[in-house]
Amino acid sequence: MPKAALTKRTVDAAKSGERDQFIWDIDVAGFGLKVTPAGGKVYVFQYRMARPGEAARTAAKRYTIGKHGRLTADQARSRAKELAAMVEMGTDPRQAELDAFAALEAEKAAQAERVRLETELAFDRAADTWLEYYEHEKGRRPASVRQARLIVTNHLKPALGSKPMPHIDRSDLQPILDKVPAKQKAMKRAVFAYASILFGWAAKRGMINGNPLTAMERPSPPDARKRVLTDSELADTYRATQDCRTPFGAFFRLLILTGQRRSEVAGMEWSELDRASAVWTIPAERAKNKAAHIVPLSAPALEELDRLAGVEGQEKPNWPVSGFVLTTTGENAISGISKAKLVLDAAIEKTRAGEALAAWRIHDLRRTLATGLQRLGVRFEVTEAVLNHVSGAKSGVAGVYQQHDWKEEKRSALEAWARHVASIANPAHADNVTPLKVVA
Repeated sequence: MPKAALTKRTVDAAKSGERDQFIWDIDVAGFGLKVTPAGGKVYVFQYRMARPGEAARTAAKRYTIGKHGRLTADQARSRAKELAAMVEMGTDPRQAELDAFAALEAEKAAQAERVRLETELAFDRAADTWLEYYEHEKGRRPASVRQARLIVTNHLKPALGSKPMPHIDRSDLQPILDKVPAKQKAMKRAVFAYASILFGWAAKRGMINGNPLTAMERPSPPDARKRVLTDSELADTYRATQDCRTPFGAFFRLLILTGQRRSEVAGMEWSELDRASAVWTIPAERAKNKAAHIVPLSAPALEELDRLAGVEGQEKPNWPVSGFVLTTTGENAISGISKAKLVLDAAIEKTRAGEALAAWRIHDLRRTLATGLQRLGVRFEVTEAVLNHVSGAKSGVAGVYQQHDWKEEKRSALEAWARHVASIANPAHADNVTPLKVVA
Protein backbone atom coordinates (compact mmCIF):
# COMPACT_ATOMS: atom_id res chain seq x y z
CA MET A 1 0.00 0.00 0.00
CA PRO A 2 1.34 3.49 -0.81
CA LYS A 3 2.96 5.50 1.94
CA ALA A 4 3.51 9.25 2.09
CA ALA A 5 3.76 12.10 4.52
CA LEU A 6 0.11 12.98 5.00
CA THR A 7 -0.18 16.70 4.45
CA LYS A 8 -2.92 18.93 3.09
CA ARG A 9 -1.31 18.76 -0.36
CA THR A 10 -1.08 14.95 -0.25
CA VAL A 11 -4.62 14.56 0.95
CA ASP A 12 -6.06 17.03 -1.59
CA ALA A 13 -4.23 15.24 -4.41
CA ALA A 14 -5.43 11.74 -3.43
CA LYS A 15 -7.68 10.14 -6.07
CA SER A 16 -10.54 7.69 -5.65
CA GLY A 17 -10.71 4.31 -7.32
CA GLU A 18 -13.15 1.49 -7.84
CA ARG A 19 -12.80 0.55 -4.21
CA ASP A 20 -11.40 2.09 -1.01
CA GLN A 21 -7.88 3.44 -1.45
CA PHE A 22 -5.44 3.86 1.46
CA ILE A 23 -2.40 6.08 1.93
CA TRP A 24 -0.37 5.39 5.07
CA ASP A 25 1.64 8.04 6.83
CA ILE A 26 5.42 7.51 6.88
CA ASP A 27 5.85 9.08 10.32
CA VAL A 28 3.10 7.57 12.54
CA ALA A 29 2.59 3.83 12.16
CA GLY A 30 -1.06 2.92 11.55
CA PHE A 31 -2.12 6.49 10.67
CA GLY A 32 -3.66 6.68 7.21
CA LEU A 33 -6.14 8.24 4.80
CA LYS A 34 -8.99 6.25 3.30
CA VAL A 35 -10.41 7.49 -0.02
CA THR A 36 -13.81 5.97 -0.88
CA PRO A 37 -15.01 5.32 -4.45
CA ALA A 38 -17.31 8.30 -4.02
CA GLY A 39 -14.35 10.55 -3.28
CA GLY A 40 -14.82 10.80 0.47
CA LYS A 41 -11.62 11.18 2.50
CA VAL A 42 -11.43 9.86 6.02
CA TYR A 43 -8.52 9.69 8.44
CA VAL A 44 -8.10 6.28 10.09
CA PHE A 45 -5.86 4.53 12.59
CA GLN A 46 -5.08 0.84 12.19
CA TYR A 47 -3.67 -1.19 15.07
CA ARG A 48 -3.31 -4.61 16.62
CA MET A 49 -3.70 -5.35 20.32
CA ALA A 50 -1.22 -7.62 22.08
CA ARG A 51 -2.71 -10.84 23.41
CA PRO A 52 -2.48 -11.03 27.20
CA GLY A 53 0.70 -12.88 28.15
CA GLU A 54 1.78 -13.39 24.53
CA ALA A 55 4.02 -11.59 22.09
CA ALA A 56 1.61 -12.19 19.23
CA ARG A 57 -1.03 -9.63 18.46
CA THR A 58 -4.70 -9.87 17.52
CA ALA A 59 -6.12 -9.26 14.07
CA ALA A 60 -5.90 -5.71 12.77
CA LYS A 61 -8.56 -3.28 13.86
CA ARG A 62 -9.36 0.04 12.29
CA TYR A 63 -10.50 3.17 14.11
CA THR A 64 -12.09 6.08 12.25
CA ILE A 65 -10.57 9.37 13.36
CA GLY A 66 -12.74 11.71 11.28
CA LYS A 67 -13.38 13.26 7.88
CA HIS A 68 -10.89 15.44 6.07
CA GLY A 69 -12.20 18.98 6.12
CA ARG A 70 -13.54 18.66 9.64
CA LEU A 71 -10.01 17.72 10.64
CA THR A 72 -6.72 18.79 9.13
CA ALA A 73 -3.98 16.25 8.50
CA ASP A 74 -2.02 17.58 11.46
CA GLN A 75 -5.01 17.35 13.78
CA ALA A 76 -5.70 13.81 12.64
CA ARG A 77 -2.02 12.88 13.12
CA SER A 78 -2.10 14.20 16.71
CA ARG A 79 -5.15 12.07 17.42
CA ALA A 80 -3.43 9.05 15.85
CA LYS A 81 -0.48 9.52 18.21
CA GLU A 82 -2.90 9.54 21.18
CA LEU A 83 -4.49 6.34 19.93
CA ALA A 84 -1.09 4.72 19.44
CA ALA A 85 -0.18 5.56 23.03
CA MET A 86 -3.46 3.95 24.23
CA VAL A 87 -2.63 0.77 22.30
CA GLU A 88 0.86 0.75 23.75
CA MET A 89 -0.68 0.97 27.25
CA GLY A 90 -2.99 -1.96 26.45
CA THR A 91 -6.17 0.04 25.89
CA ASP A 92 -8.23 -0.78 22.83
CA PRO A 93 -9.39 2.58 21.34
CA ARG A 94 -12.52 1.10 19.77
CA GLN A 95 -13.49 -0.70 22.96
CA ALA A 96 -12.77 2.43 24.98
CA GLU A 97 -15.08 4.40 22.73
CA LEU A 98 -17.80 1.75 23.04
CA ASP A 99 -17.37 1.74 26.81
CA ALA A 100 -17.58 5.53 26.93
CA PHE A 101 -20.74 5.46 24.80
CA ALA A 102 -22.26 2.75 27.01
CA ALA A 103 -21.40 4.77 30.12
CA LEU A 104 -23.03 7.86 28.62
CA GLU A 105 -26.18 5.90 27.76
CA ALA A 106 -26.24 4.40 31.25
CA GLU A 107 -25.99 7.86 32.77
CA LYS A 108 -28.83 9.09 30.54
CA ALA A 109 -30.95 6.14 31.62
CA ALA A 110 -30.08 6.73 35.27
CA GLN A 111 -31.01 10.40 34.94
CA ALA A 112 -34.31 9.49 33.28
CA GLU A 113 -35.02 7.04 36.10
CA ARG A 114 -34.18 9.71 38.70
CA VAL A 115 -36.64 12.06 37.03
CA ARG A 116 -39.26 9.30 36.92
CA LEU A 117 -38.73 8.51 40.60
CA GLU A 118 -39.21 12.17 41.47
CA THR A 119 -42.33 12.60 39.33
CA GLU A 120 -44.67 9.79 38.31
CA LEU A 121 -43.21 7.31 40.83
CA ALA A 122 -43.33 9.74 43.76
CA PHE A 123 -45.84 8.34 46.27
CA ASP A 124 -48.07 11.41 46.51
CA ARG A 125 -48.38 11.63 42.73
CA ALA A 126 -48.89 7.89 42.29
CA ALA A 127 -51.50 7.89 45.06
CA ASP A 128 -53.47 10.65 43.31
CA THR A 129 -53.37 8.66 40.07
CA TRP A 130 -54.59 5.57 41.91
CA LEU A 131 -57.44 7.46 43.60
CA GLU A 132 -58.60 8.71 40.20
CA TYR A 133 -58.52 5.17 38.86
CA TYR A 134 -60.20 3.75 41.99
CA GLU A 135 -63.02 6.30 41.91
CA HIS A 136 -63.95 5.55 38.31
CA GLU A 137 -63.58 1.79 38.50
CA LYS A 138 -66.86 0.13 37.53
CA GLY A 139 -69.14 -0.65 40.44
CA ARG A 140 -67.12 1.27 43.01
CA ARG A 141 -69.27 2.47 45.90
CA PRO A 142 -69.01 6.19 46.84
CA ALA A 143 -68.48 5.26 50.50
CA SER A 144 -65.48 3.13 49.55
CA VAL A 145 -64.03 6.01 47.49
CA ARG A 146 -64.46 8.40 50.42
CA GLN A 147 -62.73 5.93 52.74
CA ALA A 148 -59.85 5.52 50.28
CA ARG A 149 -59.35 9.29 50.03
CA LEU A 150 -59.48 9.69 53.80
CA ILE A 151 -56.83 7.03 54.36
CA VAL A 152 -54.52 8.34 51.63
CA THR A 153 -54.89 11.94 52.84
CA ASN A 154 -54.78 11.40 56.60
CA HIS A 155 -52.51 8.37 56.99
CA LEU A 156 -50.37 7.56 53.93
CA LYS A 157 -49.39 10.91 52.41
CA PRO A 158 -48.27 12.54 55.69
CA ALA A 159 -45.87 9.64 56.29
CA LEU A 160 -44.69 8.83 52.76
CA GLY A 161 -44.85 12.23 51.05
CA SER A 162 -43.04 12.17 47.70
CA LYS A 163 -40.83 9.17 48.49
CA PRO A 164 -40.37 7.06 45.33
CA MET A 165 -42.71 4.06 45.27
CA PRO A 166 -39.89 1.55 44.56
CA HIS A 167 -38.07 2.76 47.68
CA ILE A 168 -41.01 2.16 50.03
CA ASP A 169 -40.86 -1.06 52.01
CA ARG A 170 -42.23 -2.62 55.17
CA SER A 171 -40.07 -0.42 57.36
CA ASP A 172 -41.92 2.62 55.96
CA LEU A 173 -45.41 1.13 56.17
CA GLN A 174 -45.36 -0.56 59.57
CA PRO A 175 -44.97 2.74 61.50
CA ILE A 176 -48.06 4.06 59.70
CA LEU A 177 -50.09 1.14 61.04
CA ASP A 178 -48.50 1.38 64.48
CA LYS A 179 -49.49 5.04 64.69
CA VAL A 180 -53.20 4.17 64.51
CA PRO A 181 -54.42 3.83 68.13
CA ALA A 182 -54.78 0.20 69.21
CA LYS A 183 -58.43 0.72 70.09
CA GLN A 184 -59.18 1.80 66.51
CA LYS A 185 -58.94 -1.73 65.13
CA ALA A 186 -61.31 -1.08 62.25
CA MET A 187 -59.30 1.94 61.08
CA LYS A 188 -55.98 0.11 61.39
CA ARG A 189 -57.37 -2.73 59.31
CA ALA A 190 -58.80 -0.28 56.75
CA VAL A 191 -55.43 1.52 56.40
CA PHE A 192 -53.76 -1.83 55.73
CA ALA A 193 -56.45 -2.87 53.23
CA TYR A 194 -56.44 0.30 51.15
CA ALA A 195 -52.65 0.58 51.22
CA SER A 196 -52.48 -3.00 49.96
CA ILE A 197 -54.89 -2.22 47.13
CA LEU A 198 -52.85 0.85 46.17
CA PHE A 199 -49.48 -0.95 46.16
CA GLY A 200 -50.98 -3.98 44.43
CA TRP A 201 -52.21 -1.68 41.66
CA ALA A 202 -48.74 -0.13 41.41
CA ALA A 203 -47.15 -3.57 41.11
CA LYS A 204 -49.49 -4.54 38.28
CA ARG A 205 -48.55 -1.36 36.43
CA GLY A 206 -44.83 -2.11 36.79
CA MET A 207 -44.20 0.84 39.08
CA ILE A 208 -42.80 -1.49 41.77
CA ASN A 209 -41.58 -5.08 41.72
CA GLY A 210 -44.04 -6.33 44.29
CA ASN A 211 -46.56 -5.35 46.94
CA PRO A 212 -44.65 -4.89 50.23
CA LEU A 213 -47.81 -5.46 52.28
CA THR A 214 -48.10 -9.10 51.21
CA ALA A 215 -45.23 -9.93 53.59
CA MET A 216 -46.76 -7.93 56.45
CA GLU A 217 -49.09 -9.19 59.13
CA ARG A 218 -52.67 -8.13 58.54
CA PRO A 219 -54.10 -6.27 61.56
CA SER A 220 -56.61 -8.25 63.57
CA PRO A 221 -60.27 -7.46 62.87
CA PRO A 222 -62.26 -5.45 65.40
CA ASP A 223 -64.37 -7.35 67.87
CA ALA A 224 -67.79 -8.06 66.44
CA ARG A 225 -70.23 -5.49 67.76
CA LYS A 226 -73.30 -6.81 69.50
CA ARG A 227 -74.82 -3.52 70.61
CA VAL A 228 -78.60 -3.55 70.24
CA LEU A 229 -80.73 -0.68 71.47
CA THR A 230 -83.38 -1.63 74.00
CA ASP A 231 -86.96 -0.60 73.28
CA SER A 232 -86.56 2.27 75.73
CA GLU A 233 -83.32 3.44 74.06
CA LEU A 234 -84.83 3.11 70.60
CA ALA A 235 -87.92 5.07 71.65
CA ASP A 236 -85.77 7.86 73.10
CA THR A 237 -83.67 7.94 69.93
CA TYR A 238 -86.72 8.06 67.66
CA ARG A 239 -88.27 10.91 69.64
CA ALA A 240 -84.96 12.80 69.77
CA THR A 241 -84.72 12.83 65.97
CA GLN A 242 -87.47 15.47 66.03
CA ASP A 243 -84.86 17.90 67.40
CA CYS A 244 -82.53 17.34 64.43
CA ARG A 245 -82.74 19.81 61.59
CA THR A 246 -84.15 18.75 58.22
CA PRO A 247 -83.26 16.44 56.55
CA PHE A 248 -81.13 14.75 59.24
CA GLY A 249 -84.07 13.89 61.47
CA ALA A 250 -85.73 12.15 58.54
CA PHE A 251 -82.44 10.42 57.75
CA PHE A 252 -82.22 8.83 61.20
CA ARG A 253 -85.91 7.87 61.22
CA LEU A 254 -85.60 6.20 57.81
CA LEU A 255 -82.58 4.29 59.10
CA ILE A 256 -84.68 3.03 61.99
CA LEU A 257 -87.72 2.20 59.84
CA THR A 258 -85.95 0.51 56.90
CA GLY A 259 -82.85 -1.04 58.47
CA GLN A 260 -80.74 -0.21 55.42
CA ARG A 261 -77.12 0.90 55.46
CA ARG A 262 -76.34 4.55 56.22
CA SER A 263 -74.69 5.12 52.83
CA GLU A 264 -77.69 3.64 51.03
CA VAL A 265 -80.17 5.80 52.92
CA ALA A 266 -78.02 8.94 52.68
CA GLY A 267 -77.66 8.52 48.90
CA MET A 268 -81.35 7.72 48.26
CA GLU A 269 -82.66 9.25 45.01
CA TRP A 270 -86.23 9.98 44.01
CA SER A 271 -85.74 7.91 40.85
CA GLU A 272 -85.32 4.84 43.08
CA LEU A 273 -88.72 5.35 44.75
CA ASP A 274 -92.22 4.37 43.61
CA ARG A 275 -94.98 6.00 45.66
CA ALA A 276 -97.75 3.96 44.02
CA SER A 277 -96.27 0.58 44.92
CA ALA A 278 -94.59 1.85 48.11
CA VAL A 279 -91.22 0.44 47.08
CA TRP A 280 -87.66 1.66 47.23
CA THR A 281 -85.30 -0.13 44.84
CA ILE A 282 -81.63 0.25 45.72
CA PRO A 283 -79.66 -0.25 42.48
CA ALA A 284 -76.86 -2.81 42.40
CA GLU A 285 -74.16 -0.17 42.01
CA ARG A 286 -75.18 1.41 45.33
CA ALA A 287 -75.69 -1.80 47.28
CA LYS A 288 -72.76 -3.16 49.27
CA ASN A 289 -73.13 -6.69 47.91
CA LYS A 290 -73.66 -5.44 44.32
CA ALA A 291 -77.17 -6.91 44.24
CA ALA A 292 -80.21 -4.71 43.54
CA HIS A 293 -82.46 -4.64 46.58
CA ILE A 294 -86.21 -4.04 46.95
CA VAL A 295 -87.23 -2.32 50.18
CA PRO A 296 -90.98 -2.14 50.83
CA LEU A 297 -91.90 1.17 52.46
CA SER A 298 -94.04 1.13 55.59
CA ALA A 299 -96.70 3.76 56.20
CA PRO A 300 -94.43 5.87 58.49
CA ALA A 301 -91.63 5.70 55.89
CA LEU A 302 -94.05 6.96 53.23
CA GLU A 303 -95.05 9.81 55.51
CA GLU A 304 -91.40 10.79 55.97
CA LEU A 305 -90.88 10.85 52.20
CA ASP A 306 -94.09 12.81 51.65
CA ARG A 307 -92.80 15.47 54.03
CA LEU A 308 -89.44 15.59 52.28
CA ALA A 309 -91.21 15.91 48.92
CA GLY A 310 -93.45 18.69 50.28
CA VAL A 311 -96.67 16.77 49.51
CA GLU A 312 -97.67 15.72 53.01
CA GLY A 313 -101.42 15.39 53.43
CA GLN A 314 -102.23 15.56 49.71
CA GLU A 315 -104.83 13.09 48.46
CA LYS A 316 -102.68 11.99 45.52
CA PRO A 317 -99.12 12.89 46.43
CA ASN A 318 -96.55 12.93 43.65
CA TRP A 319 -92.85 12.70 44.40
CA PRO A 320 -90.08 14.25 42.33
CA VAL A 321 -88.67 11.97 39.64
CA SER A 322 -85.01 12.87 40.06
CA GLY A 323 -82.49 14.28 42.51
CA PHE A 324 -81.42 13.30 46.00
CA VAL A 325 -84.07 12.75 48.64
CA LEU A 326 -81.89 13.80 51.56
CA THR A 327 -80.02 16.95 50.60
CA THR A 328 -79.13 20.33 52.03
CA THR A 329 -77.92 21.82 48.75
CA GLY A 330 -80.44 20.46 46.27
CA GLU A 331 -77.54 19.06 44.25
CA ASN A 332 -75.67 16.62 46.49
CA ALA A 333 -76.58 13.93 49.00
CA ILE A 334 -76.23 14.86 52.65
CA SER A 335 -72.80 14.86 54.26
CA GLY A 336 -71.62 15.68 57.76
CA ILE A 337 -73.42 12.67 59.22
CA SER A 338 -70.94 12.34 62.09
CA LYS A 339 -71.71 15.91 63.16
CA ALA A 340 -75.43 15.21 62.83
CA LYS A 341 -75.07 12.23 65.17
CA LEU A 342 -73.45 14.49 67.77
CA VAL A 343 -76.53 16.70 67.58
CA LEU A 344 -78.76 13.63 67.90
CA ASP A 345 -76.72 12.39 70.89
CA ALA A 346 -77.27 15.71 72.62
CA ALA A 347 -81.01 15.55 71.90
CA ILE A 348 -81.17 11.97 73.22
CA GLU A 349 -79.37 13.01 76.41
CA LYS A 350 -81.92 15.81 76.85
CA THR A 351 -84.78 13.36 76.29
CA ARG A 352 -83.26 11.01 78.87
CA ALA A 353 -83.01 13.74 81.52
CA GLY A 354 -79.26 14.19 81.16
CA GLU A 355 -78.36 10.53 80.73
CA ALA A 356 -76.37 9.87 77.56
CA LEU A 357 -77.06 6.84 75.39
CA ALA A 358 -74.02 4.68 76.02
CA ALA A 359 -71.61 3.48 73.32
CA TRP A 360 -73.87 3.33 70.31
CA ARG A 361 -73.20 3.77 66.62
CA ILE A 362 -75.44 4.43 63.65
CA HIS A 363 -74.92 0.88 62.38
CA ASP A 364 -76.42 -0.38 65.65
CA LEU A 365 -79.82 0.76 64.37
CA ARG A 366 -79.58 -1.84 61.62
CA ARG A 367 -78.68 -4.56 64.14
CA THR A 368 -81.52 -3.39 66.36
CA LEU A 369 -84.02 -3.81 63.52
CA ALA A 370 -82.69 -7.30 62.74
CA THR A 371 -82.97 -8.31 66.38
CA GLY A 372 -86.38 -6.72 66.64
CA LEU A 373 -87.69 -8.65 63.64
CA GLN A 374 -86.55 -11.90 65.24
CA ARG A 375 -88.37 -10.90 68.44
CA LEU A 376 -91.48 -10.29 66.35
CA GLY A 377 -91.27 -13.84 65.04
CA VAL A 378 -90.06 -13.00 61.53
CA ARG A 379 -88.35 -15.89 59.75
CA PHE A 380 -84.57 -15.64 59.61
CA GLU A 381 -84.62 -15.79 55.79
CA VAL A 382 -86.97 -12.81 55.70
CA THR A 383 -84.78 -10.82 58.08
CA GLU A 384 -81.76 -11.59 55.88
CA ALA A 385 -83.76 -10.48 52.83
CA VAL A 386 -84.74 -7.21 54.54
CA LEU A 387 -81.04 -6.51 55.26
CA ASN A 388 -79.96 -7.61 51.76
CA HIS A 389 -77.55 -10.12 53.23
CA VAL A 390 -76.23 -12.85 50.93
CA SER A 391 -75.74 -15.60 53.46
CA GLY A 392 -77.50 -18.56 54.88
CA ALA A 393 -80.30 -19.59 52.54
CA LYS A 394 -79.14 -17.20 49.78
CA SER A 395 -75.46 -18.20 49.59
CA GLY A 396 -73.65 -20.92 47.70
CA VAL A 397 -75.61 -23.53 45.75
CA ALA A 398 -78.77 -22.72 47.66
CA GLY A 399 -78.68 -19.19 46.30
CA VAL A 400 -78.64 -20.46 42.73
CA TYR A 401 -81.89 -22.32 43.12
CA GLN A 402 -83.54 -20.16 45.78
CA GLN A 403 -84.79 -17.19 43.74
CA HIS A 404 -87.79 -16.14 45.86
CA ASP A 405 -87.43 -12.40 46.59
CA TRP A 406 -89.52 -12.42 49.83
CA LYS A 407 -91.06 -9.13 48.74
CA GLU A 408 -94.41 -9.57 50.46
CA GLU A 409 -92.86 -11.14 53.52
CA LYS A 410 -90.45 -8.20 53.75
CA ARG A 411 -93.39 -5.79 53.52
CA SER A 412 -95.23 -7.53 56.34
CA ALA A 413 -92.07 -7.57 58.44
CA LEU A 414 -91.29 -3.87 57.94
CA GLU A 415 -94.90 -2.85 58.57
CA ALA A 416 -94.86 -4.83 61.80
CA TRP A 417 -91.56 -3.22 62.77
CA ALA A 418 -92.95 0.26 62.04
CA ARG A 419 -95.95 -0.44 64.26
CA HIS A 420 -93.62 -1.64 67.00
CA VAL A 421 -91.51 1.52 66.77
CA ALA A 422 -94.66 3.65 66.89
CA SER A 423 -95.94 1.75 69.92
CA ILE A 424 -92.76 2.33 71.94
CA ALA A 425 -92.05 5.87 70.73
CA ASN A 426 -95.60 7.16 71.32
CA PRO A 427 -97.47 4.65 73.48
CA ALA A 428 -100.47 6.91 74.02
CA HIS A 429 -101.31 6.92 70.29
CA ALA A 430 -100.03 3.47 69.28
CA ASP A 431 -102.27 0.99 67.54
CA ASN A 432 -103.24 -2.16 69.36
CA VAL A 433 -100.63 -4.37 67.69
CA THR A 434 -100.28 -8.12 67.84
CA PRO A 435 -96.64 -9.16 67.27
CA LEU A 436 -96.16 -10.52 63.76
CA LYS A 437 -95.80 -14.31 63.36
CA VAL A 438 -94.80 -15.15 59.78
CA VAL A 439 -95.45 -18.80 59.06
CA ALA A 440 -93.56 -20.97 56.56
